[in-house]
Amino acid sequence: MAEYKLTMPLNDEDVEKLRIGDIVYLNGVMFTARDAAHKRLVDLIKEGKELPFDLKGSVIYFVGPTPPKPGEPIGSAGPTTSYRMDSYSPILINNGQKGMIGKGKRNQDVKDACIKHKAVYFGATGGAGALIAKRIKKAKVIAYPELGPEAIRRIEVEDFPVTVVNDCYGGDLYEEGRKKWEKKD
Repeated sequence: MAEYKLTMPLNDEDVEKLRIGDIVYLNGVMFTARDAAHKRLVDLIKEGKELPFDLKGSVIYFVGPTPPKPGEPIGSAGPTTSYRMDSYSPILINNGQKGMIGKGKRNQDVKDACIKHKAVYFGATGGAGALIAKRIKKAKVIAYPELGPEAIRRIEVEDFPVTVVNDCYGGDLYEEGRKKWEKKD
């Protein structure tokens, strides 16, 4: 396992050096979106319409943050379960997205899209939303404010800590971790 500091947007070279279990500190701009926003993004792609942000090299954090305290850019911002985005993620990856952040396993279609288009799925620590929020320096709703916490936000982060769960080589940290610790008879 290695540690990296990466600045977004990501490119193929960034993604190609990552392997499952690597610790990555992300810097720069990422976007927040959950399932309702993902559906809208995919609908726009299918209709050939412009998206509210450029997918090329983008990283999307699956989060619905709480309201910020006065003077803070964002409230608690822990990851949501990623499988709800599984039907949408391959389409976004096919259109330039390079990274996703959430918690939990992804389906085979998402993993296959990561291999084909050189993308990566990062895990963030569930239950640590208040600590993660300290890494978010700016946040602004850029689309779908009617979705409340699930609106798309443009966020600027400094040393946002994540772990590589699915790499562009087909690696799956959850599967490898389980194999490592399963009892051998």
